[in-house]
Amino acid sequence: MATENYQIKLKADGRKLLREALRKGADKSRKLTRIRILLLCDEGKSQTMICEALSITSNTVRKVCQRYQEEGLDAALNERERSGRPNVFDGRQKAKITALACSEAPEGYGKWSLRLLSERAVELGIVDDISHTLVGRILKKTKSGRI
Repeated sequence: MATENYQIKLKADGRKLLREALRKGADKSRKLTRIRILLLCDEGKSQTMICEALSITSNTVRKVCQRYQEEGLDAALNERERSGRPNVFDGRQKAKITALACSEAPEGYGKWSLRLLSERAVELGIVDDISHTLVGRILKKTKSGRI
């Protein structure tokens, strides 16, 4: 592992902002780790020391410092948008599907099936189209015990 020191010198107001955010501890742990990396680099600590102190890899330290140097403080602290398909349904639609699953099953059925739920959600106009597997994923995340 390299013992490279990163030459990061934070401005006084940036240092104060980071220490305040660290003291509050209200941010996500990944962001707090980035704050700690920048503060330790500002103190002149080595990459090896930072990795051991924070239980992270040298690659993490390198990337955070590089982003700070190239793009500034905000870019170094916050995560970039991730690729991937955006959510198709909003929370309200998911809640309606969950409520439907918690309601009485239609006449002639003992309980709701995923396929039956997906068909009924389309019939009721909750969604335009939904697969039974997505209904299952929605219910699984609610821990409703319906799946």
